[in-house]
Amino acid sequence: SKQQAQLMEVLKKEVRAMLIAAKAGLTPEQLEEQYMAMVCKPLPLRDLGFQSTLELVTQMPEVVQICSSKNGALILKAIADDSTKGIARLVANQKVKTRKTSKKTATKANSPFPTKYSKNPQSFHTLSAGTPVLPAMVKAELQDLLSSSPLLLADLDKAFLRRFGRAFQYRQYGFLSMFEVLRSVSDSIAVEQTKAGSLLVLRKYLASKIEQQVVPQTSAAEVPSLEPTCETKSCCQAATLMDSEPVQTPAVDLGDHLKQVSGWTSDLQIFHHQGLEQFPVTPEIPPDAVQDRSLCSLPPLKSRCLVGVIVEFVVSPSQFYIHVCSTEASYKLQDLMFEMRHVYSHKVASDKYIMPESAVRPGQLCCVMVSKWWYRVIIHRVINDHEVEVFYADYGHLQIVQKSWLRFLKWHYLKLPAQAIPCSLAWVKPVQGTWSSAAILLFKHLCRFKELVGVVDEYVDGVLYLFLCDTSTKEDIYFHSVLRDMGYADVCGENIPSQEFEELNPSALYVQPSGKQGNAEVVEPDLRLQQQSRDADSETATLKLNGAEL
Repeated sequence: SKQQAQLMEVLKKEVRAMLIAAKAGLTPEQLEEQYMAMVCKPLPLRDLGFQSTLELVTQMPEVVQICSSKNGALILKAIADDSTKGIARLVANQKVKTRKTSKKTATKANSPFPTKYSKNPQSFHTLSAGTPVLPAMVKAELQDLLSSSPLLLADLDKAFLRRFGRAFQYRQYGFLSMFEVLRSVSDSIAVEQTKAGSLLVLRKYLASKIEQQVVPQTSAAEVPSLEPTCETKSCCQAATLMDSEPVQTPAVDLGDHLKQVSGWTSDLQIFHHQGLEQFPVTPEIPPDAVQDRSLCSLPPLKSRCLVGVIVEFVVSPSQFYIHVCSTEASYKLQDLMFEMRHVYSHKVASDKYIMPESAVRPGQLCCVMVSKWWYRVIIHRVINDHEVEVFYADYGHLQIVQKSWLRFLKWHYLKLPAQAIPCSLAWVKPVQGTWSSAAILLFKHLCRFKELVGVVDEYVDGVLYLFLCDTSTKEDIYFHSVLRDMGYADVCGENIPSQEFEELNPSALYVQPSGKQGNAEVVEPDLRLQQQSRDADSETATLKLNGAEL
């Protein structure tokens, strides 16, 4: 039918975009998984009259090449058309070996980015990204696995599979070996050599010198992740978790009601005396509960500042959220999350901050528990008597959660600014007025699990417009150029206000600009990926679009 033919044409573009982004190709199963992760629905096999993914791709001979791997598995690879040969060539040139990182930033001369500040060619040094990035959620899982006791490297695969119900597939994150993975997480996991082999130990476990209590094993369903939901305006990708496990203090004997107390016992207001069998629960709202305050945003970045970024959540190239790569910032957020987990995980403290129905209203800053982890959120709307939609201020997405999962946020947790920065890709606009699903899919693939270089252009209505570049390849990949070369975007030389953010920008609604809290100065962070020798006041620097001037 005509409808099926149209669906097939759209699907061909999406499949080609996914396979081009995967240098080594994908198995049919991986294609199904990635399509589901990116589009939030399965491949429309039945709608097109196919029984399997393999049957589908055999009907796309101009899009998919079916190959066999050494072990006999089927691998699907993209066949580039005229509009995608450029990006296919760039992906094919992607380096297999990871780069060695140094304290000084490596630079490349004549790396092209666009700029509107001058017509005279002058190079702008592009910064080199480091080794592959292990997703923070996977880091948290590794640390959770080691939180009860050290583990032999030889037993890691079996233990990970038993705990989380899936294999630890580090290659999909760009690592060539398990030793590269361990090197990337060496700040939190140490490797000790023993007679039995390499032993993996949490560094906090080594530093504390405290006999730790055994942490109950977490089932796969309890892994701290926020699964995508398609009930909100846009599908939500998994929220990122932090990089370390909290230090546990010795158990305190308080009868049968409390077996373990964290280092933040002052927050629990516990008074222990002989014969105490339960803790008093205060029915009133605690004085340190946040009721009418807002989080503030991070200070703005300087124009033309180069920073390392990780894209946390994508709606489209005109609406996405980033974290700035800064060791200090990431530790502050992880410390906050683990402190919240310590405090709110105790029933006495948790019950103390239960929110009455009158406080569950749009705009209320609070926190939510998802799989034993706590996140700072703002209530966006009340769905019904049992559910609300919340905005994750540190990650950038919306999600529907149970009212019973909400708690008042303690005043102390207001200090750290909201970490998610709302962004739009600078100087681009969709060719057809709105971004196609294929364009969004490609943009998500370009951003996924990578530490990127961002070049700040300007802020418009609180939204950061920046250029993104992947420097982990032989030839730097500029995302605006990729979208243009594939026919998805026009490069317009100016920033068109994001239609998506104009319709809904939760950050603008609920997060207070940092400049309104006193005389906050525009700052340029001291980051690993920051350019070392750059004239910040120069307005004569010009950059090019993938080698060609505007």
